[in-house]
Amino acid sequence: MATFYKAEAVVRALDPESPHQGPQFGRTEVIDNTLNPDFVRKFIVDYFFEEKQNLRFDLYDVDSKSPDLSKHDFLGQAFCTLGEIVGSPGSRLEKSLTIGAFSLNSRTGKPMPAVSNGSGLWMESLRTTGLEASGGVPGKKCGTIILSAEELSNCRDVATMQFCANKLDKKDFFGKSDPFLVFYRSNEDGTFTICHKTEVMKNTLNPVWQTFSIPVRALCNGDYDRTIKVEVYDWDRDGSHDFIGEFTTSYRELARGQSQFNIYEVVNPKKKMKKKKYVNSGTVTLLSFAVESECTFLDYIKGGTQINFTVAIDFTASNGNPSQSTSLHYMSPYQLNAYALALTAVGEIIQHYDSDKMFPALGFGAKLPPDGRVSHEFPLNGNQENPSCCGIDGILEAYHHSLRTVQLYGPTNFAPVVTHVARNAAEVQDGSQYSVLLIITDGVISDMAQTKEAIVNAAKLPMSIIIIGVGQAEFDAMVELDGDDVRISSRGKLAERDIVQFVPFRDYVDRTGNHVLSMARLARDVLAEIPDQLVSYMKAQGIRPRTLPAAPERSPPQSPTRTPPASPLHTHI
Repeated sequence: MATFYKAEAVVRALDPESPHQGPQFGRTEVIDNTLNPDFVRKFIVDYFFEEKQNLRFDLYDVDSKSPDLSKHDFLGQAFCTLGEIVGSPGSRLEKSLTIGAFSLNSRTGKPMPAVSNGSGLWMESLRTTGLEASGGVPGKKCGTIILSAEELSNCRDVATMQFCANKLDKKDFFGKSDPFLVFYRSNEDGTFTICHKTEVMKNTLNPVWQTFSIPVRALCNGDYDRTIKVEVYDWDRDGSHDFIGEFTTSYRELARGQSQFNIYEVVNPKKKMKKKKYVNSGTVTLLSFAVESECTFLDYIKGGTQINFTVAIDFTASNGNPSQSTSLHYMSPYQLNAYALALTAVGEIIQHYDSDKMFPALGFGAKLPPDGRVSHEFPLNGNQENPSCCGIDGILEAYHHSLRTVQLYGPTNFAPVVTHVARNAAEVQDGSQYSVLLIITDGVISDMAQTKEAIVNAAKLPMSIIIIGVGQAEFDAMVELDGDDVRISSRGKLAERDIVQFVPFRDYVDRTGNHVLSMARLARDVLAEIPDQLVSYMKAQGIRPRTLPAAPERSPPQSPTRTPPASPLHTHI
């Protein structure tokens, strides 16, 4: 340790899933001779609402100029997720530094930090207070680390553009084609994530699509040179859309606007390989491009907007007898069933945006004791006055309790739970709260007309709906509720916004049994639209983010030296 017990500190953020110590994400500067360092260095990183991004912070007392941390004294560590920091008041989080399990370095004999489960990619500005000036004791608190986050200004940009196409391939036997475009942003690992889909233009090989707007962060994560892939399809009613071709571009290229650089050949790789004289399957032209800055999801979260999470679980008889291993509700002592896996995957991410961590949990399609009446809106905890459960574990406990007390029955009605959440959302429409309803179901919906009407009515409220279909049933009707292709309507009234996202659980089952990765993909896909849906509601209602008063400064123990206040985190999203 430093002479006179004055700590010099360096912090590094690691991927907690990495073997051994893993790759180091970054280090702060070293601050001399203080137990209460304010670190100035900030780190620019990507933020995704829909992903669980875990972090680990290790704090050291630096004894020499050596870059090898094994030669310095380990003071403590803290674990958290990006969602925890962003979802905290003012995007400012305090965590206790602790000494967990550690091993001694074979060369230096100094303690080295443990590795925990999780995954993560980001780091923000830091401050620590009350560091222990003597060696760490396992399990003992070793001071506090203060983490703060701030969004990069260029992430506020929204791009508005329009495309047309010329001489696309004819795919329909009795007509021309019904083309639409699908845009994908590239990820760091070489994969692609869908970020926009245009409307379908019927019976034309020379379509002119409507102007659309998309956040720059969704298009390229703020990296103007990142590849953007665009696929062109011919729409088919049965969902088996025919691939016409594709092309790639980048935000920097698109930003040139209408020019010779933004006329793209649509290429079908299979056709190109088979036919020597193949040129292309048509061209796509950028007609217009403009950029403006708007309020973002993080502006509202930092301004105090809370996300109220509600779950509704299908208790119809088609799930099978819960006491039998073939049932979708079977409670195995060895692993979670599909309902619990889906709930946990979504809940673990969204919970950090609700300060009280109290989540209403409902069931539908069951006969309730003692009279056997059928209910499509019953509280899993049995409390009619307050269906809220404490945390995700509380929901799971109430779910398991209901399986032992109710009788699975039917039919599969969604409208009651949608109306239940919509009624609560309607009570607070000032932008301070936004509701997200997760419906997990195994079967074909029985009250489609009523559900469509309930969704159309809910679309004007601060609310989104996620539907996850479990089991092997056909979920064709669910696609109709997900208004990606055609906006949902009821009695001639069109929904003001697309607020429904549907995915079948079976598409995310990892055959190797790796539930961690498969459920991460599930959560990513069902939650990806929530930020834009929240912002679209706020924008439609003319609601601006609130400005919260600054968090009170923590009064740390007296220290011989104080450094300037830490800079805020700038986070790429």
